[in-house]
Amino acid sequence: MLQIPINAVPSQTLSVVLDGQNCQINVYQKQPIVDEYGVAAGLFFDLTVNGVSIVATRRCLDRTPILQDAQYFGVSGDFMFLDTLATQGGPPTFNGAPPYYTGLGSQFVLLYLEASDLESVGAT
Repeated sequence: MLQIPINAVPSQTLSVVLDGQNCQINVYQKQPIVDEYGVAAGLFFDLTVNGVSIVATRRCLDRTPILQDAQYFGVSGDFMFLDTLATQGGPPTFNGAPPYYTGLGSQFVLLYLEASDLESVGAT
């Protein structure tokens, strides 16, 4: 499991090599709206690997794999955000709703789960 450095800004693009894959990651905040399930639009994630778009506008939620159904595109791992306050014994501040950009890099960290991490949690 690797933590990907991310900043507390409303929109950013990161380029990183993960498991030999050239990844371009876009993380961006959309204006708060409430959908039919009562969830604010929040933070979104795009991924391009070796020049091929893998996912676009995936909603970012606490401890929820972002690629989920996109594994068949050949990406060897997955990504997820983690609310560090919840893992330190405190209550999650958003109870499954999207993180907000002002907490990126401190409260909300972006993790890359390698294939071995996915196997150990049964997420393959």
